[in-house]
Amino acid sequence: MNKVDDVEKVWLKSYEAGVPAEIHVDENDSLAGYFERSCAKHADKIALHNFGAELTYAQFEEKSRQFAAFLREELELKIGDRFAIMLPNLMQYAIAVMGALRSGVVVVNVNPLYTAPEVQHQLKDSGAKAILVLANFASVVETALPGTAIQKVMITEIGDMLPAFKRTLVNFVIKYVKRMVPVYHFSGMCDFRAALKQGSKFKFKAATITTKNIAFLQYTGGTTGVAKGVVLTHGNMLSNIAQLHAWIPPRLLDGTTDIMVTALPLYHIFSLTVNLWLLLQDGTKNILITNPRDMSGFIKELKKSKFTATTGVNTLFNGLLNNPEFAKVDFSNVRYVIAGGMALQASVAERWQKVTGGCITQGYGLTEASPVTSAMPVSAPNFTGSIGLPLPSTEMAIMDDEGNILPPGTRGELCARGPQVMQGYWQHPEATAEVITKEGWLRTGDIGKMDEQGYFYIVDRKKNMIIVSGFKIYPSEIEEVLVQMPQIKEAAVIGIHDERSGERVKCFIVKQDPNLTTEEVLDYCHKNLTAYKIPRVVEFRDDLPKSNVGKILHRVLMEEDARLRDATTR
Repeated sequence: MNKVDDVEKVWLKSYEAGVPAEIHVDENDSLAGYFERSCAKHADKIALHNFGAELTYAQFEEKSRQFAAFLREELELKIGDRFAIMLPNLMQYAIAVMGALRSGVVVVNVNPLYTAPEVQHQLKDSGAKAILVLANFASVVETALPGTAIQKVMITEIGDMLPAFKRTLVNFVIKYVKRMVPVYHFSGMCDFRAALKQGSKFKFKAATITTKNIAFLQYTGGTTGVAKGVVLTHGNMLSNIAQLHAWIPPRLLDGTTDIMVTALPLYHIFSLTVNLWLLLQDGTKNILITNPRDMSGFIKELKKSKFTATTGVNTLFNGLLNNPEFAKVDFSNVRYVIAGGMALQASVAERWQKVTGGCITQGYGLTEASPVTSAMPVSAPNFTGSIGLPLPSTEMAIMDDEGNILPPGTRGELCARGPQVMQGYWQHPEATAEVITKEGWLRTGDIGKMDEQGYFYIVDRKKNMIIVSGFKIYPSEIEEVLVQMPQIKEAAVIGIHDERSGERVKCFIVKQDPNLTTEEVLDYCHKNLTAYKIPRVVEFRDDLPKSNVGKILHRVLMEEDARLRDATTR
C-alpha cells in the first residue's frame, strides 16, 4: 500500500503518441472568452442544426450576446447570480447558456422531466432569480415557484428559432393539435424571442470573469439522496475541455467536416461538456436531437446527417441497435463514438462494432469532475471493458476505506484528483468533506481496479454491492451475463433481505422474447454463474426506471421492492 500522495503514473506509458502528460489553462480565461474566440474563428461555419433550421457561429454569437445583454440590463442579474434553464436540446438552450455565462451569471441546469417538488428543491437550494423554461413544462414551474427566489419567468416554445411560417405552424400544432402544452399563468412573464429583440437594443460589455468564477451549479441526479448542487467553475470546465481536446487525435478533428449528433440532453454534464463545449474550437456542426425517444425520427436524422461523431449511453446504443432501420445508416464518415454516463455492456459494444464497423470509446466521469476523468484511447480497435487511462493532469487511484492506495489488480474505491474536480457541493460543506479528502482526492463511490499498464476498470457501485453469506457480489457482473441471453432486452440486479444469507439476488428483466420464462432464465444463470450469484427471484417488467440519460435506477428498484415486501408482511 502507498501513501495518498505517492502515486506512480504508470498510465503515461500507455498514452497515444502526441498526448501530453499535463494541460495548462490561463487563470484569466473564462468559458465566455473561449466561446467568443471560437465564434470569431469559425464565423461562417454552421454551429447549430435543429428541426432543419441552422445558425452559423456568427449568428450564434450575436444571439447569445443579445441574451446576455437582456439578462444584465433588463433583468439586472449580476455576476454570480443564479439563472435556471429548463429546456431539452434546442437552439434556445445553447443560446441561453452562452448568454448567461457571458454576462457572468451562474447557470443552474434543470431537468425538464422533473416533478414540481424536484424543481422547487433545486430552485430553492440554488437561489435562482430567474428561469427560462419550455412552454410544455411551464405548468410544473408554476406549481414549483412558491418559496423560491424566482423573480422572472421566461418562456420559449419548441419552434421559436425556426423561420416564421414553420415557427407558427410548429408551435400551433404542438399547443392546439397535439395539446402538449398544459395551461399556465405567470404575472409579468417574458417571451424568449422578445428577450432577444430587447437585448439587441443594449450595448453589451463583457463581464470580468476568471477561472475562479462559478460557471454551473450542476445538480446531481438525486440517486444517492437529495440532489445537491455541484459547484463547477470556469476553470474546472476549461480544464476538462483542454484535457479532452488533447486526448482526441488531431486527425479526427479536421475542422472542416466535423458533425456531432447530440442526442443526450445538454442539461446533463456529459453532453454539456463533450457535445456542446469540447468541439466549439474546431468549428463543429452540432445537430441537436430534441426527442431521442422518438427512435424512428432520430434514425432519420442520422441517415441524412453524414455525421462524424456522436455520444451515448448503453441504453441509447442498445435502443438504436434494436431498431432494424439503424443498420441502414451510412457510417462511412464516423470517426469516433463516445460512451459514458453508465457502464457500456460488452454485448452492446460488440453488436455496435458488428453493425457500424467502428468501436465505441468508453470513458468515465461524474458530475463532480466536470465530468471526465478517464477514457480509452480513441484509436482502440476493440472494446475491452476498461474505462481507459486518466486524462492529462489527472491522477486516479484505487483506495481502501482508510485511504490507502491499493496495488494493481486489487479492488477498492476509485478516487480521482485533477483541475476538473469540483469546488464542492453548494452550501453543503459536510457532504463535500465526505467525498473530497484533505489531499484533494474525490471519492467516486465506484468500486474499481487498475491493471499493470494503468488501465482502470469499474466493478460496481460501492452502495450497490450485495453480500450473500459473506460473499461480495457486484450486480453489474450478473447483469452483463443476463443481457447476453438473446431473449433478454434489459436487466437489473439488486440485493434483497434474506434471513439465512443476509441478502439474496433478485433480477428484473425486460423481455426481448415475450415467451421467455423464469425457468429458462434460471437455467441460463446456472450455466453461467457461480451458485451464490444466481438470482433467487426473477421479476419480469415492461420497462426499468431510468435517469434522464438512460441510467438504470437501482435505488428506485430497491425502494419499490421494499414497499412491496412491507405491504405483503402486514
